Amino acid sequence: MSDKFLYALARPLLFSLEPETAHHLVLPALRCAAHYSLTDFITRRPAADPRTVMGIQFPNPVGMAAGLDKDGAYIDGLAALGFGFIEVGTVTPRAQPGNPLPRMFRLPAANAVINRMGFNNGGVDAFVANVQSSRFFQERQGVLGLNIGKNADTPIERAAEDYVHCLEKVYPYASYVTVNISSPNTKNLRQLQGASELDALLSQLKSAQRRLADRHGRYVPVALKIAPDMDMEQVKNVADALLRHQIDGVIATNTTITRDAVQGMPHGDEAGGLSGKPVLELSNQVIRGLKAEVGDALPIIGVGGIFSGADARAKIEAGASLVQLYTGLIYQGPALVRECVEALRIPKVAAAHH
Repeated sequence: MSDKFLYALARPLLFSLEPETAHHLVLPALRCAAHYSLTDFITRRPAADPRTVMGIQFPNPVGMAAGLDKDGAYIDGLAALGFGFIEVGTVTPRAQPGNPLPRMFRLPAANAVINRMGFNNGGVDAFVANVQSSRFFQERQGVLGLNIGKNADTPIERAAEDYVHCLEKVYPYASYVTVNISSPNTKNLRQLQGASELDALLSQLKSAQRRLADRHGRYVPVALKIAPDMDMEQVKNVADALLRHQIDGVIATNTTITRDAVQGMPHGDEAGGLSGKPVLELSNQVIRGLKAEVGDALPIIGVGGIFSGADARAKIEAGASLVQLYTGLIYQGPALVRECVEALRIPKVAAAHH
């Protein structure tokens, strides 16, 4: 029985539940399945197709985006789905409940989700404990990205303190660290994408990274996650700052606050970040803009609206080196991981010439 068929059976049941309820049902079930080695019944893992990006060897170019597992509690379950890398978080220094429920809405007519979770998480100490207790981390099974943010009640002018605090805590356990300044659900957070704010933040993060590399005897790359709602002038400024501060990578993009694609649909006017199909072209535009500015000097990880192997290929063609999935997984099921890996596979002949 194919994994696509199995998910086609499961999806109507999952979609009959509140999105957050379904989320809290699926992740523990996945963790349990992985624990008892049952995930092979759910999906077949893709064959390896390694890529080296940010100095890290990724087993394949398709990753799990941050946001699905904010507390790093389900790493082993997600690893069983065949991802080339897993990114967990966003985590904040102190625990916080996030925004009031309901805060996640499916828009099936648009293949989209709107969320305003608001960095709900158990705080960085609990997060690190979860990471340490995962088999994935203990056995060094693969690439683990740890995504950091600021607490909602930290004033924006002191945001850098939160990011540096989290960077220090997660650094020893991360393959790379992602700095999330692009969630639309923490008040004023996107201000950090502005030129002077970004400069100040990146210079503090870069000196913390150098200090930590000396202390721990290993260099952990830092990537910045940006929003799709930027004009080309803003993209140019961000690219310039990333190069100037020697940041190791950029993740493009987070969710959008635009609503053109979902106008008039049920839940279409809910506050929050819109993800899924409507973000595909928005994020591809940002990737193309970044690529034009940074060339090969800075790797781009492409996220947003990937629902097929062809969508994943479009991200690479726009200039990304790796891709990440989230909403597509909710709509298409775990077979999407393998489909994307196969679509991005470098033919052996071509690989020989590289």
